[in-house]
Amino acid sequence: MQTCDTPFGALSLGRYPPTRNPTLQAFDAADQYLLQRLHEDGLGEQPILVINDAFGALAIALAKAGHRIHSWGDSWLAQRAMQDNLQANGLDADCVQFIDSQSLLPEHYQQVLLRIPKSLSLLESQLRHLHSRLQPQALVLAGAMIKHLPPSAGDLLARYIGPYQASLAWKKARLLCVRAQTDLNPPTSELNSHYPLPDTALQLHNLPGVFSRNQLDIGTRVLLPCIPRDLGNARVVDLGCGNGALGLFAAWHNPEIQPTFIDESYAAVASARKNFHQGFAGRSAQFLVSDGLTEVAPASAELILCNPPFHQQQVIGDEIALRLFKQSRQVLAPGGSLLVVGNRHLGYHIKLKRFFQRVEQLGSSAKFVAWRAWR
Repeated sequence: MQTCDTPFGALSLGRYPPTRNPTLQAFDAADQYLLQRLHEDGLGEQPILVINDAFGALAIALAKAGHRIHSWGDSWLAQRAMQDNLQANGLDADCVQFIDSQSLLPEHYQQVLLRIPKSLSLLESQLRHLHSRLQPQALVLAGAMIKHLPPSAGDLLARYIGPYQASLAWKKARLLCVRAQTDLNPPTSELNSHYPLPDTALQLHNLPGVFSRNQLDIGTRVLLPCIPRDLGNARVVDLGCGNGALGLFAAWHNPEIQPTFIDESYAAVASARKNFHQGFAGRSAQFLVSDGLTEVAPASAELILCNPPFHQQQVIGDEIALRLFKQSRQVLAPGGSLLVVGNRHLGYHIKLKRFFQRVEQLGSSAKFVAWRAWR
């Protein structure tokens, strides 16, 4: 746990999943800057909306000061981090109402704190919905570390909320401050994307913010030809499923498999669910928003397909992949296997051997390598 000083009191905050890197914090200067600016404005009696709160720093600071908080986001991991940090600060879980990205906001808000996400499509989708849930002249404070602030974020704020004023930089963070103009007529064009899944007749539909929403990523292209086509009725998990490309491909070429799609993104699982039901009417599958395989029973899968993420928010590393490898070892039935793809420089074959008896290379490109690891 680390201490975060705010105008509403000091907080004890930790990251979720836990990290071995002591330099990584569960808050940054952008969180503190947002809280300082809101404190200067003064807080009303109505619920305050917090958006994209990675580890709960914003929501917990305000809840600790006795305010009603709604936290809106797409990340199950962020939701879990907030729950853990509420407990660490002596607060009840119901002090903050979490609203997932696929649910409608329940109020019209007068004050909003927004952490600007790296996905502009997610930001635009959030602002489009937020536009209709703001009271006239509502204060919207959007913040980010300057190195992660997309140049067009201000344009989106102006388009959907109103003219913005950029703050001075503070500890390498910047705020964009807006008073809502409810008479705007923002665009209503389609924000979802779609493209074909190779070697099938399926279309991949993608909600805003979903990984690889504009085209199939290179790693997935390497892994697809390695997926077996003689799986029978095997239990197959698409782990970190995104739009469901790997599991959908397996289901297309293996009509009897029992697929499960898992991701920590609510938008990703919603996209995978839509793609499966549109492509396989009458077939059943499971869909979980979760921390990897933590809610899956041991020895309950014959095959796991995974293109693991190598970042959480803006932090790049292999800790998430290693957690997924360890979880896969526990969930695979005896003789089951994990098919995984990763950047060549990550050396996944060495790391896989920590958890699996046999590891074999199945395919590769200039930058990516696909591996199969047997339990």
